[in-house]
Amino acid sequence: MERFAFLSAEQVRIIQTRFGTPVFVYDQQGLEEQARKALAFPNAFGLRVRYAMKACPNTALVRLLNQQGLHLDVSSGFEAQRAMRAGVPAAHLQLTAQQLPIDLRELVEYGVRFNACSLHQFRTFGQLFPGRELGIRINPGLGSGHNNRTNVGGPSSSFGIWHEYLDQVLALQREFKLKITALHSHIGSGSDPEVWQRCARLTLGIAARLPQVQTVNLGGGFKVGRMPGEVSTDLQVAGRPIPEEFVRFHKEHGRKLVLELEPGTFFVANAGAVVCTAIDVVDTGSAGYAFIKVDSGMTEVLRPSLYGAQHPIAVVPAQAGPRGQREYLVVGHCCESGDVLTPEPGNPEGLQTRTLTEAHIGDAVVIGGSGAYCAGMAAKNYNSFPEAPEVLLDKTGQFHLIRQRQTLEQVLANETIPEFLKA
Repeated sequence: MERFAFLSAEQVRIIQTRFGTPVFVYDQQGLEEQARKALAFPNAFGLRVRYAMKACPNTALVRLLNQQGLHLDVSSGFEAQRAMRAGVPAAHLQLTAQQLPIDLRELVEYGVRFNACSLHQFRTFGQLFPGRELGIRINPGLGSGHNNRTNVGGPSSSFGIWHEYLDQVLALQREFKLKITALHSHIGSGSDPEVWQRCARLTLGIAARLPQVQTVNLGGGFKVGRMPGEVSTDLQVAGRPIPEEFVRFHKEHGRKLVLELEPGTFFVANAGAVVCTAIDVVDTGSAGYAFIKVDSGMTEVLRPSLYGAQHPIAVVPAQAGPRGQREYLVVGHCCESGDVLTPEPGNPEGLQTRTLTEAHIGDAVVIGGSGAYCAGMAAKNYNSFPEAPEVLLDKTGQFHLIRQRQTLEQVLANETIPEFLKA
């Protein structure tokens, strides 16, 4: 049988029976292990690690990771409010957003730290809070990622203030008497460590022109190997040259900068899985394919349809016993030709079969590597499918429901029919 990260076959069957499918399952032990690794990242003068909440925003997981010592990076005012409702102190939150929240004043007054990501955002903050301190996100001029949709640096990216506009930042700083105490850069996910290290040097070069900067945030984007044979970033290797760069900066500029990181995928990707059910097994004849249809798909795991991302998939027979193997395409339950869970790597237009245990209707199917950018980034309610529940596996082996399955009534709760259609 195929292998998967943290669940046994018997546990999968228990989940399928107890909670129904599809259902997300997260592993407390895996989450805490990743937190410990990140908090041991090499540094010279101090380290603060933030969890990029967008990767998986469930409040139980947010609280768990905050209790492990992680602060948070939030991407909207809604995420900030959600984190605070999870019990995270406002002072542990950093807001780095494409869209300014309508409650920016309230959030800043609570104590949320703000990162300006454009000249407009910087000016708006200055108008609201003259004389206050803030951070800025700079696009250092290069990026990295396994495709354009995960690259958030360089001239093709809208994220951050373009590095050549630093003089305009300084002019606005003087106008509003602002204190830029934090500098942030992020180049993308799946980052090559050498590119990431080069970005660190570029960012420190920018910090040299900002004399009040005390903290430098180098982003996240550390590669996590979801599939067998994929190599994950070794944080000790990636971070090895960073303390030397910070020591050099101190010698040249007299400032001991605190290092910040903000991974998301790194913490949660392989600590999450979707347990679903084979609802049909069909084929298109001797010249075609065999398909496993599951009661999940892009409604829970959009990444394969979006950019050809690869997730490990395992068939767990309803009854233990010997089974053969067969080549399958695995597809979702949506009436959508793009709802394919086994695309070609990096190519959502292509198809690539998997060698899997022979599947029967009713068998469980586990989609691994689903902790990051799945529950929080999916085609929820497409075809009116309710949002899937989420479950936490604690370190004693007990399961805890941390999100109930959505009902159809909840799907429809905000819809109204105008009077002229009621006749």
